[in-house]
Amino acid sequence: MPSKKQFTPAQQEYQDFAKAREPKRPVFKNCCRAFLVGGLICVIGQLIQWFFIRYFNFTEETAGNPTVAVLIFVSVLLTGFGVFDHIAQWAGAGTAIPVTGFANTMASAAIEHRTEGYVLGVGGNMFKLSGSVIVFGTFAAFIVAIIKLTIKWLGGM
Repeated sequence: MPSKKQFTPAQQEYQDFAKAREPKRPVFKNCCRAFLVGGLICVIGQLIQWFFIRYFNFTEETAGNPTVAVLIFVSVLLTGFGVFDHIAQWAGAGTAIPVTGFANTMASAAIEHRTEGYVLGVGGNMFKLSGSVIVFGTFAAFIVAIIKLTIKWLGGM
């Protein structure tokens, strides 16, 4: 078990001083905001899916892809206009969890590095924030597929 760093008395006094003046985080309020905004994004996604089912004769299975595409498009559009950042600042993690947060990370990195050119700027930096999500998502899908195939194989014996 790693031990805590030992501070000198002056350092410990400063740590206590800084901790006493550190603003308290409104954790409950932040959780409520994240829940409400994340839930609202999901409700909007459900409404879009319902729209595709109702007016374009999609099935529940086939309406998912255009729904996600619309959510990504709206997220990138709001990021480009600078609106998404204000929503994310207020809502916190509520915007990071749905696919809209993923689209925002890619679009904001592309916008930030566009002056460096399309290849080295946009293309090279677009996946800096979201690349780890792609890698670990792919790895998790691989592990789940192996587990599923193993269970299926063991069940067939």
